[in-house]
Amino acid sequence: MTVMTYRDALNQALREELTRDESVFLMGEEVAEYNGAYKVSRGLLDEFGPKRIVDTPITELGFAGVGVGAAMAGLRPIIEFMTWNFALLALDQVVNAAAKMLYMSNGQYKMPMVFRGPNGAALQLSAQHSQAWESWLAHIPGLKVVAPGTPADAKGLLKAAIRDDNPVVVLEGEMLYNTKGEVDENPDIVIPLGKAELKREGEHCSIITSGKMVLVALQAADQLAKQGVNVDVVDLRTIRPMDVEAIATSVAKTNRAVVVEEGWELCGIGAQVVDYIQRECFDDLDAPVVRVHQADVPMPYAKNLEKLAKPDAAKTVAAVKRVMYLED
Repeated sequence: MTVMTYRDALNQALREELTRDESVFLMGEEVAEYNGAYKVSRGLLDEFGPKRIVDTPITELGFAGVGVGAAMAGLRPIIEFMTWNFALLALDQVVNAAAKMLYMSNGQYKMPMVFRGPNGAALQLSAQHSQAWESWLAHIPGLKVVAPGTPADAKGLLKAAIRDDNPVVVLEGEMLYNTKGEVDENPDIVIPLGKAELKREGEHCSIITSGKMVLVALQAADQLAKQGVNVDVVDLRTIRPMDVEAIATSVAKTNRAVVVEEGWELCGIGAQVVDYIQRECFDDLDAPVVRVHQADVPMPYAKNLEKLAKPDAAKTVAAVKRVMYLED
């Protein structure tokens, strides 16, 4: 195991898969000469050349469509969006072409392609550059959606996404690129899509989360432990398909649940998790499930208002205390 950043773990996954399979190539704005807006593709142009590490104009819809055509022709494109906020312009290709091609062609065309890039809020990037896209994309049949929260998961899930024969959306946490963690450098190790992981084990409550919010949940778990409350932290890792069994197993043990998500409340991923909990383990619950999410406003630019709008460890601690009837 080697300690590396989330950024370097993604870079290693790309390098290993480009080496393993000559049909894999990377395409996007500034991925080659500039090494990527967040330096995830650092060094790949020198190693694999301009036919496989391809700079594009600022045309999200255009190069996403080129990727769809390449996948139909048997290649395995990886489309990097400089941010998922810009991918709004490319959704016609993601939703209407990539996600539906297998079905509309009666199985004649697989779509082995990956759409990836930073997702969610960073620091004071304001409303148009601070959106969490998981609920938008997970709504679409035909797409798989992953949201890695650690360097090890970033590498393993991206490798699995590249090898998958379906279009996979990889939502990278914009504030996670510099975070560090242990990563297995064995190139044969991938993390299966659709499998959650118990990041921390407890007995009093389950915190169910994904992506950037995994760190928030673990911070909250540390604070709660000091107060004698021990929680399960269930990292979904894949949003679609979701590991319902892992959710139900944890809630059946703890009898209480808090769902932490980066996006807005209405129609959010947390609403789907709550639906699964009430269907699978309603009789196990000792309290209503509580959700922690972004405030129902476009993300403010002002630093103090941005902090108020974001889900954080303090709000998660308060939510756990609420489901345990420990509120002050």
